[in-house]
Amino acid sequence: MAWQIEFTETAVKQLGDFDKQITRRIIKWLEDRILTTNDPRLWGAALTGDKSGKWRYRIGDYRVVCEILDGILIVRVVSVGNRNNIYK
Repeated sequence: MAWQIEFTETAVKQLGDFDKQITRRIIKWLEDRILTTNDPRLWGAALTGDKSGKWRYRIGDYRVVCEILDGILIVRVVSVGNRNNIYK
């Protein structure tokens, strides 16, 4: 199975607000782990409450919130941010 990564407009804007080094680190992490796995849930954790159904990946002090679309093998990045304010 070959998973793909898709970014929402919001996630692209949020990535653009970071330093280039941080952006590269986040994208490389996603490519190294998500594109090469059979199950993207191995690397993340399910969210609960009002974000139920979404997954988060921890990359240092940053969190990537995603939707996993099993039927079409896409991990859609919904938002990216520092751990202190990503869930607000």
